[in-house]
Amino acid sequence: MSESTGKVCIVIGASHAGAQLAESVRKHGWEGEVLVIGNEAFLPYHRPPLSKDFLAGQKSVDNILLKSAAAYEKLNIKFRLNTWVTKIDQQNKTLSLDSGETIAFDKLALTLGARVRKVPINGSEKAGVFYLRTIDDIENIRPYALAGKKAVIVGGGYIGLETASALRKMGMEVTVIEMMSRILQRVTGEQISDFYSRIHTEEGVKIVTDTAINQIEGDKAVTAVRSQDGQLFPADLVIIGAGILPNLELAAEAGLNVEQGGIVVDEFATTSNPDIVAAGDCTWHFNPTYERWLRLESVQNATGQARVAGAAICGQKLTYNEIPWFWSDQYNLKLQIAGLSQGFDNIVIRGDIAKGRQFAAFYFEGDKFIAVDAVNMPVAFMVGKRLLLSKKAVDKSKLADETVDLKSLM
Repeated sequence: MSESTGKVCIVIGASHAGAQLAESVRKHGWEGEVLVIGNEAFLPYHRPPLSKDFLAGQKSVDNILLKSAAAYEKLNIKFRLNTWVTKIDQQNKTLSLDSGETIAFDKLALTLGARVRKVPINGSEKAGVFYLRTIDDIENIRPYALAGKKAVIVGGGYIGLETASALRKMGMEVTVIEMMSRILQRVTGEQISDFYSRIHTEEGVKIVTDTAINQIEGDKAVTAVRSQDGQLFPADLVIIGAGILPNLELAAEAGLNVEQGGIVVDEFATTSNPDIVAAGDCTWHFNPTYERWLRLESVQNATGQARVAGAAICGQKLTYNEIPWFWSDQYNLKLQIAGLSQGFDNIVIRGDIAKGRQFAAFYFEGDKFIAVDAVNMPVAFMVGKRLLLSKKAVDKSKLADETVDLKSLM
């Protein structure tokens, strides 16, 4: 504990948001103790490489850490790993740990993140069946990710498709099974779904849609996946990607304001308790650009909101108002997304989406530009982001015309 103030700031969640928040607290002048509590065995790490380079064995744990242990020591940020917080007592400003300990705080930050959504599939307890969210998950998957073996991925979202890309590059035979009528149906337009279906098919992945799974076959280990309509898909490895659920229970049980979507925070990332902030996947916040409440699952949101939360702990009122952005790496494709496309009613395509591997899709709600998906087209991503920030009217015909310099539209 710091001799200068004696005050304690505790961060629950050793995540992207947790690491950034602890660092921001120091940056904004907190002189007391900073303690980060995490339920994994590792210091905060980059999650995006898990389904890509880390799965393929091209990166080690040390390669994906956000900062080294020495860097945190230099900032005087301490960690309690492999530790679960079981209760928050707002009135007494204490936390109960799974070890039986009770520790006190002056300021508290909740970067609780999210967990995988489990789906009830008969036989999902068999060896070779996994969810993918953590380093430990990947370490358990690797022995089954062998060239020439068969993998079935249940769920055609971004994580499922990134995993399919990684496994295919490792030499596995890969099938992606999606219960909806197209992959990525929840998050993007039909043209983008068709594009990624084509790319994965060209790379040797089998895409199966309109198909739900109800049985994992095999004795002790998986041998096949059976769909509700009786189709059988041989498998040595099954990865279930059914999305994630925000970790809200701890905050709700403590009596903090929690809506269905997340822990409610204001523009300063402060909860219903002025001594408790929250950031990242677990928060429910108002976005002025889209004029609605959101819960976002992205590294950008986690780190951006954490910076604001760290300032709030130190009594400095920064406001969180950023354009959401995301990315996905599959094969030789880098998809960059700016904005939120939900509610679009028309799309303008720039580039050859039907045959090529470079294009941009600009989403509109009426005449209002609301989002861009750019594949191997970083200028389109940058311009789209700038247009969203400026809220300028956009000429759709110029967006589609490849003879027009996109930068001239800003």
